Amino acid sequence: MNEIQNHNLAANPKPISLGEWLLTLLILSIPVVNIIALLIWAFSRSTNPSKSNFAKAQLIFIVLVIIFAAAFALFGIKMGAMSV
Repeated sequence: MNEIQNHNLAANPKPISLGEWLLTLLILSIPVVNIIALLIWAFSRSTNPSKSNFAKAQLIFIVLVIIFAAAFALFGIKMGAMSV
């Protein structure tokens, strides 16, 4: 019976509490620290799967924003050079 209970605990980790989510968001509001925390949470095996997936999604979103910002900046520079 213990073996079954241990398997269920591993398959269904404890939900993240409201306080832990608030602390997570507080940490993510600190520049530079947020990227380091996201990397740790995304790739650490001991992190709750919900938080790990959240961190991976945030990292993907950050990369996409940087790519789009760079593309728009380059496009704007080229358009500005063409008007001169």
